[in-house]
Amino acid sequence: SPVFATAKPPVLSLPLTPSPSLPSITMSILSRASRAATGAARRAFSTRRLETAQASSLLDIGTRPIFDETHDQFRETTRKFYAEQVTPFHSEWEDQGHVPKELWQKAGELGLLAVTVPEEYGGYGLDTLFASIVWEEQAYAGTTGPGFALHSEIVAPYIYNYGTEEQKQRILPKLVSGEWVGALAMTEPSAGSDFANIKTYAKQDGDDWIINGSKVFITNGFHSDVVILCAKTATDKGAHGITLFVVEEGMKGFVKGKKLKKMGMKAQDTSELFFEDLRVPASAVLGEVNKGFYHVMQELPQERLLIADIAVASGEAVYEWTREYVKDRKAFKGTLSDLQTVRHRLAEMKTELCVGRMFVDQCLALHNEGNLDSQMASMAKYWCSDLQMKIAHDGVQMHGGWGYMWEYAVCRAFADARVQSIYGGSNEIMKELIARSI
Repeated sequence: SPVFATAKPPVLSLPLTPSPSLPSITMSILSRASRAATGAARRAFSTRRLETAQASSLLDIGTRPIFDETHDQFRETTRKFYAEQVTPFHSEWEDQGHVPKELWQKAGELGLLAVTVPEEYGGYGLDTLFASIVWEEQAYAGTTGPGFALHSEIVAPYIYNYGTEEQKQRILPKLVSGEWVGALAMTEPSAGSDFANIKTYAKQDGDDWIINGSKVFITNGFHSDVVILCAKTATDKGAHGITLFVVEEGMKGFVKGKKLKKMGMKAQDTSELFFEDLRVPASAVLGEVNKGFYHVMQELPQERLLIADIAVASGEAVYEWTREYVKDRKAFKGTLSDLQTVRHRLAEMKTELCVGRMFVDQCLALHNEGNLDSQMASMAKYWCSDLQMKIAHDGVQMHGGWGYMWEYAVCRAFADARVQSIYGGSNEIMKELIARSI
């Protein structure tokens, strides 16, 4: 069926409902991953892997030289999780505007959350490539509801990189297990990409801080147990007077607003957050006072790479859904795929996606080594998110009237794609950042 059409490579026969054996199975895979061979042996293995462009499907497992066999096993487990625990229920979750919080615990039990967190803080200490598998497989499934990527690869790194030992010991294990859901509160009604213009203000009162303000478009805001909040602490310093705070559910003065109704990503909870005379102790500061801008700048390359990779993965899924549809759809005494104009457009889509995939994989490899810079991340984010929208448009067009029906995955992918060029820094800002180095 083209409604939830996906490629069907072989998967591991792993149970998806909680069972006593499940953690040990997952730990076996992840333990082998942490001990995986490096250096020449690993590179020799990788050279025998097909590039995406050479594979029979853009979604095939076992391709792409940046990955190895242990990554493949992890991908099989992750794909099975989305197929059995997310896809069948996603339409219902779109209607209610959020996924159930229990899904976070299920993902945590499988070892799919915050996989790069070191073992001493309850994590698995895996590399960025394992993290990318989780967000790629979510895109391949066409299920944008779970806000796992922001939780795992944006919120958790902030805590790990800038938190005190107490903050790390207390918060990170709960993010890994899915007991807590993390959110990042930066955007305000009058301040998005213009970070210096935020109005939320934290005033020092003895050893405490009193925070007032509001945030909007906050992913995971409805379910959030811990929020990284950006607030002005020195109003005369612009962006250089911003501090990050850790705000937790239940704090007096922390109020969650309504879930926002969006064009796409309808199952992903997106909320307003309000801070009304919220008093937090000095221990709630994350990183250094007035250094929040610098901390954010350090984390943005990973966020933008994440968006770029999701964009390409979503495009790859749309291409495969569309390819399957046009081969099956009867028209003009044959199928749509018999028409030269359709075949040529598919050829263009595949070529563009494979070019994007090669660049994103290069960025992933560089980031895994700690060498990805802001310029390359900005290039990837703007170009790939634009490509995602283009591919989604063409996928809808080739589905005809059915492409306009919400029950079809390609329709939802079109709506979901639109925000990718907006958040994480608008694509106009990305071009300006790239231009500064020219």
